[in-house]
Amino acid sequence: MIGTRSIRRTLSLLIAAAALAACASTGDQMASSPSLYKRLGGREGIYQVVNSFVGNAVADDRIKARFARLKPADVEVLKSNLSDQICDATGGPCSYGGKDMKTVHKGMAITDAEWNATVEALSKALTKHAVPAKEQGELLAILGPMKKDIVGQ
Repeated sequence: MIGTRSIRRTLSLLIAAAALAACASTGDQMASSPSLYKRLGGREGIYQVVNSFVGNAVADDRIKARFARLKPADVEVLKSNLSDQICDATGGPCSYGGKDMKTVHKGMAITDAEWNATVEALSKALTKHAVPAKEQGELLAILGPMKKDIVGQ
């Protein structure tokens, strides 16, 4: 069961991310600022976070059953696709070639509780790899809108 503290933390992170995105600079300041991709450590930094995230997810009693049937090769494809998706979404040179989120999650009936557990798994991975709060918020703001295409499908 997800505790109130976890839900509040997740919601706080999403609200902070939205606020950060709304307050982002424009014009010359944006042009001189490194992309989120670079601030996350590029392809290697993103892969390290994704690797930890998947490890957190498969160890979490609330969501590990979703990953139980994956073969090792399938886990590597998952990590590769997630890395490409984050790389692409954060301004990196990658191109996500996987299916859209609605198609991937169709018929899975993922719940809000599972979504929250997944966000927590990602937050733990970001913290483990010392990703600053600003970058964490920006990444969550990019990924957060995917919830509508994942939960309840």
